[in-house]
Parts: sequence; C-alpha cells; structure tokens
Amino acid sequence: MQVPHMNKGEGETSYAKNSQVQKKIISVGSSMVEAAIMNILGEMQPTSMGVADLGCSSRPNSLTVVCKIIHVVATISHEMGRPVRELTVSLNDLPCNDFNYMFQSLPELYKKLKNDHNGFSEGNYMFQSLPFSFYE
Repeated sequence: MQVPHMNKGEGETSYAKNSQVQKKIISVGSSMVEAAIMNILGEMQPTSMGVADLGCSSRPNSLTVVCKIIHVVATISHEMGRPVRELTVSLNDLPCNDFNYMFQSLPELYKKLKNDHNGFSEGNYMFQSLPFSFYE
C-alpha cells in the first residue's frame, strides 16, 4: 500500500517551506475549536481529555494547535473556577516523521504556557507519539 506523505527536510518542496495553507486553515478554525472545548468543559465537565493530531507535521503547525488547545482548556477551566484537566496529546504520523523534533520542542512549549498561565504544570499534560498510518 502506498501512503501519501509530506516532503521532509528544509528544501524548496518540503512541508516546512510549503505549509502556509495549513497555517491559514488552523487560524480560521481556531474559533470553532474554542467553542467546542467550551461546550465540552461546560456540559460534560470531564476530569481528563484527549487530543489526537492525526497526520501531525514535524514542524510548528502541530504544536501551534496543541498550544492553542491547552491555552483554551486552561483559560476556560480558570474562568469556571475548576482545576485544569489532565490532557493527553497523541501525535500521530508515519514512522518516518521526525518525532524527535516534536519532543525537543516541548520544553519551549512548556515555557510559553507557564508564562501565559500561572497554574500551568507539566504534570497536567502528557504527550505521546503514535508512529503508524491512521489509514490502517
């Protein structure tokens, strides 16, 4: 079975250089994601949540979305006077994805989140990689 994938690296045809459309879509969909999270936290009041990025990129677009989701969960939880939920983030892509880049980027993500939210704790958020095709 042949599985489509993004071009690696930093070259002219790489995903890193050609992901502006995805970035725009992320921006446009941001308000819908926020409304969905607000609905879930208001109606269901879960103690934990899971987020899956199926076909995540090995570049900033994935962590931009994850950071936004964590930010929204923390902000809404604070506004509701509730503790921040445990959040498991599953990053899924083909085994050839550079998951090392993703995990090496987490300390910077944690630093940003700590600066944005007083109650942020790394223990509330867990990241895992799932290296396989979600088509299977």
